[in-house]
Amino acid sequence: MTENSFEQKALELFRYQATHNSVYARYLDLLGIEPGTVRSAARIPHLPVRFFKSHRVYSASTPEECVFTSSSTTGMVPSLHHIASLETYRLNLLSIFRHFYGDPREYTVLALLPSYLERSGSSLVYMADALMKESARPENGFFLYDYPALFERLQSDASRGNKTWLIGVSFALLDFVKHFTVPAPGLIVVETGGMKGRGIELSREELHMRLKAGFPLSRIDSEYGMTELLSQAYSVKEDYFFDCPPTMQVSIRNLQDPFTYEPDGIQGGINITDLANIHSCAFIETEDLGIRLSNGRFRVLGRIPNAERRGCNMLTDIS
Repeated sequence: MTENSFEQKALELFRYQATHNSVYARYLDLLGIEPGTVRSAARIPHLPVRFFKSHRVYSASTPEECVFTSSSTTGMVPSLHHIASLETYRLNLLSIFRHFYGDPREYTVLALLPSYLERSGSSLVYMADALMKESARPENGFFLYDYPALFERLQSDASRGNKTWLIGVSFALLDFVKHFTVPAPGLIVVETGGMKGRGIELSREELHMRLKAGFPLSRIDSEYGMTELLSQAYSVKEDYFFDCPPTMQVSIRNLQDPFTYEPDGIQGGINITDLANIHSCAFIETEDLGIRLSNGRFRVLGRIPNAERRGCNMLTDIS
């Protein structure tokens, strides 16, 4: 997708959601923004992600097929993403996988996602399951805490020279490499983050260093996704920067004035435009801190401290 075609699609989607998404329409109204006056994608306001916790952010006229829910610590309200079409999500995630990794049928797909498997409504579990079904290999599978079984599966794949794609939540991968070392050159390990509530915070560099000790011959990648998005970004060059798929772009907002943008190389809040979010909201103001390069790649630096909006307090009155 060219820059011009992305811009055109973003503007078309903005006009649709400004009309059909009542939460987003009210947000624009409180900002005093008339949708017809927005003529460039850079001028499209991004909806604070926290509204997915308190409002039904939905643009379709038909009932949703499912609701994805975020993980949340005790006492926290999860985000809800109302999904109009699971097939749209499936086709998009498969397209993104092919963009970064090639044909899923070339891989054994394994998933170490204990905290996600132990609750319902996880978009990450749905994604992994869709990839396993597309791969259609009998070796595919989910793992909870049975690390010996995962070790045996990885060893078996390595001995046969299979290409293997293992996606895992960070704390579980770290637990695994405390007990096992897997020298498998055909293995790609994809960490999704996820140390919240585990009493330890690691930089991505430290995390990858520890994982590399457990998977010494393998590539360590990262996935950046959110319950509120349908697209995923991946870091596949071992430099800790994420590449966006064709359906997604990132911009960096100023932390004091969320409606102005930082130049490339300056840190700020991550805003995401996800063209796959046709029937919710494609324009999301996240609570993540990051920087963007001139080529569109971005790096996540952590969460914004006390990630509440600064200014525009009237927006909390959206109903």
